[in-house]
Amino acid sequence: MRLLKKILAGFAVFTLLLAGAVVLFIGPWPVYTSGYEGTRYFNNSVARIESAAKLCNVTDTPGPLKVGWGVAKITPPPGTPLAGYSARAGKQANGVLDDVHVKAVAFSDGKDTAVVVGADMLLIPPNVADAVREAVAKEIPLGAGNLFFTASHTHDSVGAFMPGLIAAISFGQYDPKIPPFLAKAFTAAVLDAYRSMAPAKFAHGAVDAPQHIHNRTRNAGVDPALNWMVIEKENGERCYITRFSAHPTLLDDDNLDVSGEYPGFLQRAIEGATGATAVFLGGAVGSMSPDAPDAPTDYGKCETLGNALAALVLEDSRDAVLAADADVACVSVPVDLPPLQMRLWSEKWRLSPLSRLITGIRTNGWMSAVRVGDAVFVNAPGDFSGEIAADWRKWAGGRGIDLWVSGFSGEYIGYISPDRYYGELRDSKGGIAYETGQLSWAGPHMEAFFTDLMRRMVGAVSGQASVQTAAAR
Repeated sequence: MRLLKKILAGFAVFTLLLAGAVVLFIGPWPVYTSGYEGTRYFNNSVARIESAAKLCNVTDTPGPLKVGWGVAKITPPPGTPLAGYSARAGKQANGVLDDVHVKAVAFSDGKDTAVVVGADMLLIPPNVADAVREAVAKEIPLGAGNLFFTASHTHDSVGAFMPGLIAAISFGQYDPKIPPFLAKAFTAAVLDAYRSMAPAKFAHGAVDAPQHIHNRTRNAGVDPALNWMVIEKENGERCYITRFSAHPTLLDDDNLDVSGEYPGFLQRAIEGATGATAVFLGGAVGSMSPDAPDAPTDYGKCETLGNALAALVLEDSRDAVLAADADVACVSVPVDLPPLQMRLWSEKWRLSPLSRLITGIRTNGWMSAVRVGDAVFVNAPGDFSGEIAADWRKWAGGRGIDLWVSGFSGEYIGYISPDRYYGELRDSKGGIAYETGQLSWAGPHMEAFFTDLMRRMVGAVSGQASVQTAAAR
């Protein structure tokens, strides 16, 4: 009898410890609803922006512009999983429909230098971004504060680039050979861009393309802007940079071949028509889906959409007047975030913040802003809402700034959606909504949080004190 009591007591203790461990590391924990103002994570982020801003040489009398660019292929080795669709269940790629690349464009006004990096990938993994920052700093006088990362968000490019449970589901089983492979290519593109800088002229603009984008989650707005920048060196070499916010998801999860999707066709169409190098920057893809001209296959739709967007860029930029002088400035900083808040059960309960140790989800962010004349590139660490981006562009346009909004800044924190939708946890079928539930990880008020930081960063690179003051209110 005593032995039985000891066994039962031991089992009870074990059960309590197990239950405690489950609650501690998995949950449920109650959700938080508090704002970001006055928090340590917000104050730390603002302090980094203000510190970085002191290094910018902003002037109203810009000097001669120098620009260079570099390209490196990142088509993965045979058998590498593709990143983008969890329904693929980590299946290896069968082949290659078209090669994928990383491209970098370096800008300098003689005082400040910034490099904008765009890759034909789902996102920029933090382990790759960190390795590139370190490798670049060893070769040339540029640090983390000089680099701007973003990705096209193609769902048909290299995967297997990050460890962790969530990464394995969405990107394929981690392969430790992939991050060095990517970092080497990224670094080569950045170094080539920097070392090839030469006097250049540039122009930029945007044409709306609402016929090629729609909101996939609700009857609401889109980010229709198709941004373009054309750069020409004194020797006649040209580079086009473009940005568009439609998800590159014309190829479905049954595709197992590498492809840059419609952004790849867009770049090749511009290059074929002009002889230039073309770079694509993914825009604010959250909730944004593509509308392609008809074609008999999904891959054909990638071509028709890419060609249609390229035609719009070439037509809109045909009579562009190029300028030789431009002020260049860059602010690029780590961003602290609130505790993890994944609501997988209900509006009132979340996973434990310690579940990040199991899921591999990071609670760090990164933001960058690069100014070239009155064009400002800005990014955020995730699938950033096209609805928010449209509001940001309107705000910036009222201040004479052409704002290019991107995501995938070298960190990934899921979807960043408008604050007004945060309470919409359920989809139309009663399940947990994809964008505002399953992939909403950073808690409420993220629109307001990133809007505040964006305005401070734009103020820092543009020298507009009124912008910074408005952000501080």
